[in-house]
This record gives sequence, C-alpha cells and structure tokens, in this order.
Amino acid sequence: MSEAGKSSPGGADFAEFRKELEATKGIQFFSRVEDVPPVVDGIKRLAIISARTSDNPSLFASCLGIGSHAIFLEKPGAPSVAELELMKNKANEVGATVYMGFNKNVSKYVSKTRHYAKSHPGTNVTFLHNNNYDEAGLNECFERNAEGMLKNMAIHELALAVSFYGVAVDNIASVVADKDFSQCLTLEGPSGKSFTDFAKIKFTIKTKDGNEVSIAADRCGGDDSVGIVTDVVGNELVRFTMPDDEDSASIKNAEERIAGAMPYFYVQSPDYQTLKERVASSIANSEPAEGVATIEVAVETLKVAEYLTPILIEQLKQQ
Repeated sequence: MSEAGKSSPGGADFAEFRKELEATKGIQFFSRVEDVPPVVDGIKRLAIISARTSDNPSLFASCLGIGSHAIFLEKPGAPSVAELELMKNKANEVGATVYMGFNKNVSKYVSKTRHYAKSHPGTNVTFLHNNNYDEAGLNECFERNAEGMLKNMAIHELALAVSFYGVAVDNIASVVADKDFSQCLTLEGPSGKSFTDFAKIKFTIKTKDGNEVSIAADRCGGDDSVGIVTDVVGNELVRFTMPDDEDSASIKNAEERIAGAMPYFYVQSPDYQTLKERVASSIANSEPAEGVATIEVAVETLKVAEYLTPILIEQLKQQ
C-alpha cells in the first residue's frame, strides 16, 4: 500500500485508470493504511505491500493493525534480516500468513529450466536476470535501490536458490564471482552520497550437500529473464526465457492500458498475476499456495544476500 497515484506508473494515465476502477468496480482508495475501514466479521482481509523497501516495516505493522489475515509482501521484504525477522514474529503472534512477491518461483521458464536440468544429469543451471537501465542512470538506480542488487534485483534468483537448490548461509560451501562478467562500481547518487553496488554480477554457489547453481544479473542487460542449462564444460544446451511467445499479447495489452512504467513491470506481469491468483485462492480456500514463497523463505534469502554481498565485492576488488 502506498499513497494512491503518487508513486504509480503512468501519472495522469493512472489517475484515469483509478477513476475507472472506482466507478466500475467499486474499489476505494485511501492515502493511509490507517484510514482503511475495520474488517467486517467473517471477511478475510489480504493486504498487498508494494513500496520502497525502507518503508515496508512500518507499512507491515500498519497492515497488521487493521486486522489483515494475510499479507502479500514485495521482495526483499525489509532492509535487513533483523527487521524481517521481527516482522515475521509479529505476524505469527496475530496468526497472519505472509506470502512473498517472488514471482519467479512460479515462472514457466524456471519450471522448464529445472525440469530439463533434472532430466539431464550432470548439467549446470544459470538464472540470468536483466533490467534495461541506461548506464547514465545507474547513479540514481544505486541510490533508489540502496539496499543493493543482491537484496533488490537479484533477490528473485537467490529465492530460487533457497527454494529449489537448498542454499542457506550455513550450507554454502563456496561462492565464486565470474570476474569477466561482473562489474562493481561506486557512484555518486542524486543526493550527493556515494553508493557501491554491482552494475552486473555473476557467481556460482556450491552447497555442502552437493548442489550447484549460478546466478547472473545485469542492470543494463535488457528486459528478459533467462534460465540457461549448460554441460560440464560450459556449452549451452538450452535456454528458456521470460517472456515467451505466449505472454507477448498480455504484455502488449498491459503497456497499452497503463503506459510509462519500466519495461520489466510489463514483462513480469503474467507471472505476478499467477502469483496473486494462487495467494487469493489459498486465502479463500484455506489451502497452501502452490510454489509461493513465505516470509520464512524470505528471511533465509535475505540472510544469503547479506552474507554474499561483501564476499563478492571483495572478490571483484582483486581483479
């Protein structure tokens, strides 16, 4: 929840879209969480929090305060592990379920990549995440996402590693940065403060129980996300991409309806629809949400991000 329209894509276009929703769907908009009316007995309330990471803890507390039975919390959830664990404990105290916005956990390209690798033993998997920032705008990007790439952009791929490859801080045997691919920069943001972060990063994690997965992220690499399967010597066998041809029409419709957003919002829209449908169905039917990450997964994912960031920065300094 955020102030309606102020941080939403499209500006005037969103204002018109909001009026349409109010008139045709009866949807109400409030400038503060605290202004939302009390829960009616017998009605389940789902709160969706999509805001700057630094604002999430206070918004989360407010959503619990208005009687939310469940919360859909956007990644990474909080700026630090300590804050996210506190949020988890508060939700447990009131019996609220917390789902996380790790859309790639339910993405088709991830399922296809994992299935292919499983059916071809001895292969290696890389999950690549591209965004299409201009290099000239990286200073603003670094400041706006001051929690860092691993806690922000690449958190989705780390969640895949935690969810499907047994990655946890206590289970990491080694992590090695690909220095040829990676780039770590210190840039001055619009405020005049300096921020050190990855413009792009690639690394391979090996776990103590024998799993291996590679993760790559490039702020200026494009609009897509890719699952790549290679053989033991690094030859590419297959790749699966988000978006695929099936999703192209829905992406085009989203661009036409609400213009002005970063392209990756449109690209990820079909998966977010799947994710939110599963969450809504879970709440309505009191059943588990298939494939959807919980706040417990998010806590471990954030621990991994905090653990890996200084290690990878140090490795790249040694170039």
